Amino acid sequence: MPKTSARLLSLLSLLQARRDWPGALLAERLDVSARTVRRDVDRLRELGYPIVAFKGPDGGYRLDAGTELPPSLFDDEQAVALAVALRTAATTGAGIEDAAARALNTVRQAMPARLRHRVDTLPVTAVEAPAPRWRVPVDSGVLVALGAAVHAREALRFDYAPAHPPTGADGGAGDAVRRVEPHHLVTRAGRWYLVAWDLDRADWRTFRADRITPRTPTGPRFTPRDVPGGEVAAFVADRFRGADGSGAWPCRGEVIVGLPAAAVARHAGDGIVEELGPDRCRLFLGSWSWPGLAAAVGRFDADFEVVGPPELVSACARLARRYADALAAATTTAAQGPPAAASGPRRTRG
Repeated sequence: MPKTSARLLSLLSLLQARRDWPGALLAERLDVSARTVRRDVDRLRELGYPIVAFKGPDGGYRLDAGTELPPSLFDDEQAVALAVALRTAATTGAGIEDAAARALNTVRQAMPARLRHRVDTLPVTAVEAPAPRWRVPVDSGVLVALGAAVHAREALRFDYAPAHPPTGADGGAGDAVRRVEPHHLVTRAGRWYLVAWDLDRADWRTFRADRITPRTPTGPRFTPRDVPGGEVAAFVADRFRGADGSGAWPCRGEVIVGLPAAAVARHAGDGIVEELGPDRCRLFLGSWSWPGLAAAVGRFDADFEVVGPPELVSACARLARRYADALAAATTTAAQGPPAAASGPRRTRG
């Protein structure tokens, strides 16, 4: 059971989030008895919060209208930033959607009417991109534990689940125990990662937080190291690119594309586009692999010429053979026609 002061704050937050709260539901949300809820309501009343009890089959409590909260110190830009941050919490993958909604409602009540109006006229709906079916949102308790270890500079032990557990597995089978010095907790594309020095491998690693189950207690304190390159954002970006720490893609090539530069630049990402004429341009592009780079050039749906390097020429040749083989197989299947229906007497169920 949480301490009384923390529980009172949680109760007040819940009462501010909606008009009526059945007593049984409050007790369930706070993980206490109905009697404890009644005592906590009385304590809040003694502190000056006008909480009204209502009777009925689902008798409960409501925070009376006009309740005064401490004044807000946000300016206009801070108020908008806070509203956007809390309303888009669903896309962080941190499992804090309900808490963020309650926090926004609590802070909103403390704002003056002018700022409250600005927040209310900013309707933001956070829509997450489709996630792989095996992706599991990270538990907020895990994030707190990882963040605490990073802050305290204490070595950490945790079970690390496999990336693709077998169907029906309980999630714990096959977990590997890792020992690390945690340095940074980062978020990227809706997922959370721990950047740490792996003590057993003597190298830097990034670990997905939703696959981590921390063990207690934490280990001894350590002296922080500098991540390669000195910037954690650049280091994580390099790891996902498969780069060597230079900040660039490991595979880079140059092609001439039969399209206007403006048309190519819209879809070139971090590539560089140079205009060569009204319908031709030079494109410098990078990718994590040579076949990936060749496929990226093909997506422009235009004739192109490979300037170099030879690895890109070879990758284009391999893809050309594969596409030709796929086309030949599809043509043969189409020529054979649909499979013949099974012959023999038809049976019906009696």
